[in-house]
Amino acid sequence: MNRLWYAVGVLLVLAGLVHLGVFVVDGGPWEGAVSWRKPFTFGVSFGLSVLTLTWVAGFVRVRARAWLVGAFAVASTVEVALISLQAWRGVPSHFNMETAFDTAVARGLAAGGGVLIAIAVTMTIAAFRPNPTANPAFRPNPGRWSDSRLDARSEPGLGLVPSMRSAVRAGFATLLVAVTFGGIMIARGVVEVMTGHQRLAYTVAVALKPAHAVFMHGVLLLPALAWLLAHTSLSEPQRLRMVRLATWTYVTSATAVSALAVAGLTPVSASTASVLCAGAISGLAIATLVLGRIQPAGQRSLLGRRHHTGCRG
Repeated sequence: MNRLWYAVGVLLVLAGLVHLGVFVVDGGPWEGAVSWRKPFTFGVSFGLSVLTLTWVAGFVRVRARAWLVGAFAVASTVEVALISLQAWRGVPSHFNMETAFDTAVARGLAAGGGVLIAIAVTMTIAAFRPNPTANPAFRPNPGRWSDSRLDARSEPGLGLVPSMRSAVRAGFATLLVAVTFGGIMIARGVVEVMTGHQRLAYTVAVALKPAHAVFMHGVLLLPALAWLLAHTSLSEPQRLRMVRLATWTYVTSATAVSALAVAGLTPVSASTASVLCAGAISGLAIATLVLGRIQPAGQRSLLGRRHHTGCRG
């Protein structure tokens, strides 16, 4: 089933890029509740999220993993489809309750967001659950891993190496923070709509966009870094230190961006800031994975022998 979810993720990204092309041709405002920016950013972001969760979920011990990933992919597809539909109709998507149809769309988007939050909470709890079968190949006294355990994942049943486990846990924690900000945005907008302030709902909801965006793709960036480090000659304790340093650097930077957003201080508009945040983080993660594929021939040969002896990637 993973191939299907990967295909869904790629299609969502392509759908986002198509709407960027529509924006270039058709023009119109970049900001606001009615713009081609929304289907573009949501398509790319949700597509990357589906691709990421499909990959990273493989590092988490959780029941019904396939169902969780599938539900995440379906909910993401529905979100992008409804947002794109409203963009083509020329009306706002979120918080729009002008007509019965618009109300149904807005409630559908809210329900989809609830599903995504529930899955993020479930996966985060599973990631932090103690692993009774943690890899026994880690030997603190010698200060290194045996040569047959240099990959990001160990043999089946042995669990994750510490650097990847730390990256996965931190990544899911930041994803949970991101969806929490998203939930707060939705709640604030709904409150304004219910109290008769339809237009104000669009204003108060966008204030937290940079905070939501900057935490969203840490679940891709940090595990991607751990995976890349696993394909180097660094010892596992060194890789673990580097992952922890990257995690604290990322969390500190994201927290600073979020604090500025909460205070209403952004050098650019909230929408543009969110695009820049998400683009920078996901771009770094994708670059990390690409660089991980570009290795000297000798190193690739060595890694191939390690995989042949029983390692699983």
